[in-house]
Amino acid sequence: MKNAVTTSQEGEPTASGGAAPTNAKQRVLVVDDFDDAREMYAEYLEFCGFEVDTARNGLEAVEKAQEGEPDIILMDLSLPVMDGWEATRRIKQDTRTRDIPVMALTGHVLAGNAEHALSVGADEFVAKPCLPQDLENKIRNMLKPSKAKPRSSQE
Repeated sequence: MKNAVTTSQEGEPTASGGAAPTNAKQRVLVVDDFDDAREMYAEYLEFCGFEVDTARNGLEAVEKAQEGEPDIILMDLSLPVMDGWEATRRIKQDTRTRDIPVMALTGHVLAGNAEHALSVGADEFVAKPCLPQDLENKIRNMLKPSKAKPRSSQE
């Protein structure tokens, strides 16, 4: 039998340290109500070696964050059902999900939006349109071990 080695699509070992379970890909939750944007980012990130889940609204994002424990969440702020502001606030207030980095991703770049996004708990603010490669670089930078918050909370 061959030993299975988890690698990215570029053939590089994943950041899991080698002794990870078979599902060692970093998981990204892409939240956007615009189908084309959600699918484009999801497909590009899958091509880059991430495992991707998607959500169409803020309520679905909160539920998927609680169930799927993504490594990072890309959160559009203008969403139906529950907007990205409230979804981010709920994710950051929940002990199960508060350590998941949230990158606010929006086309509404008005004065004060970045500060507001950070005040509700977003860890990063990115204006759309954003080149997929730039987004990938920001995600990888946020997921570096030195930047990532520990998942286990000492209460």
